[in-house]
Amino acid sequence: MGGFFGAAGTSDVLLDVFFGTDYHSHLGTRRGGLAAYDTEKGLQREIHNIQNSPFRTKFEDIFDEMKGVSAIGCISDYDPQPLLMRSKLGAYAICMVGIVNNKDELISRYLDETGGHFGAMTGGLVNTTELVAALINMKEDFVSGIKFVQDTIDGTASILILKDGGELIAARDKFGRLPVILGKKDGAYAVSFESFAFEKVGYESCYELGQGEIVSITPSGYTVERPALDKMRICSFLWSYYGYPNSTYEGVNVEIMRYQNGKRMAENDINNTELPFVDFVCGVPDSGTPHAIGYSHKSGINFARAFIKYTPTWPRSFMPQNQNQRDIVAKMKQIPVRELIEGKNLMFVDDSIVRGTQMRETVEFLYENGAASVHMRSACPPIMYGCKYLNFSRSTSEMELITRATIMELEGEAGFDHLDEYADGSTERGKNMRAAICSKLHLSSLQFQTLDGLVDSIGIPREKLCTYCWTGEE
Repeated sequence: MGGFFGAAGTSDVLLDVFFGTDYHSHLGTRRGGLAAYDTEKGLQREIHNIQNSPFRTKFEDIFDEMKGVSAIGCISDYDPQPLLMRSKLGAYAICMVGIVNNKDELISRYLDETGGHFGAMTGGLVNTTELVAALINMKEDFVSGIKFVQDTIDGTASILILKDGGELIAARDKFGRLPVILGKKDGAYAVSFESFAFEKVGYESCYELGQGEIVSITPSGYTVERPALDKMRICSFLWSYYGYPNSTYEGVNVEIMRYQNGKRMAENDINNTELPFVDFVCGVPDSGTPHAIGYSHKSGINFARAFIKYTPTWPRSFMPQNQNQRDIVAKMKQIPVRELIEGKNLMFVDDSIVRGTQMRETVEFLYENGAASVHMRSACPPIMYGCKYLNFSRSTSEMELITRATIMELEGEAGFDHLDEYADGSTERGKNMRAAICSKLHLSSLQFQTLDGLVDSIGIPREKLCTYCWTGEE
């Protein structure tokens, strides 16, 4: 994933952009960057590796080096950005959030048709943001170039550009899978992935871009350069997993949605007479916690925090890229409250179940600390497809998904013709998959939120939501 923040003002806005970008640290763990425009210095740029320290510690001295009446910042889980570019469109800084699945094809086509070149990274790889910039530069202006990118790539790209001269251009991806929101205060306008980010630095929300919409931003306001397109497919995982609790997308607050989602999961268990006897309902921190609170309120079962996540030295923005190391760190962060675990029957609610590796470690950790039984509820339906639009999961193959791996064990590849049945907990196949996962993870029971329950909790029509990872429908 990743996120960006930008601002244009009548006075220096670098401090706003520093804090606004830092508030996106939950979305990426690899690179952080800032670019600024100053009337005297022109365009400036700084990028740092944030794999081993948080964004703010790498950029806390930036004010000795940079200043600007306009600036953009980016947290990236992949390539270094923002990049500084110079082309027939002029000098500018650019960052993007998303994924380009046909990257190799587009690189080859660009090289063949233009005779141009790219700066190569380690292993000869090309920075995706540089590719996006190259495609934009093929057209006569930024708006036409961004339209060309949106129509050419297979994937998702929300784009933020800082022009030499201080004007910003922001574009939400073609299907609106990710949010882009504008804020304003006296003498400045800001653009952000997370709405709360600019609210904390004195801006108030004033406009949310529609799918494919492009706007230009100056200190005095914004201008719509291309209106929203017709078809929206905003990512449902914004609310259930990676969105920050304080944020609101399309009028729906993340934390409120999670409470509602937990209540609906409890309703499902009550209506299906599957509400187990447990002493406490607990959330897998952090995003599972509000789902669990909602479940507790509806079921009448007391909520408790049976273990606490230790974050002072290992926050979300400070995690190793190696999966084995990530699993070890995830286990080391879990600090038990033994009085709430020993001899207790516990239900845990997690935001989702992807590979199941960390969940297995969590369950083992609970039994090691004396739990009598552990039940699990997933706030999302069973994930059957790897995301090809946002790359939110680190799984490199769909067979790494615990659902796919379990179906293969139960029925072989023939089972993949019945994914709808496996997703439905009321069918024989669905029951068999859940029982098999329970056996793998040493759970006493397991249920998933239904797709209808998730959609109802969000409160946006299903045709406007991306549910690809559950249904495979584009």
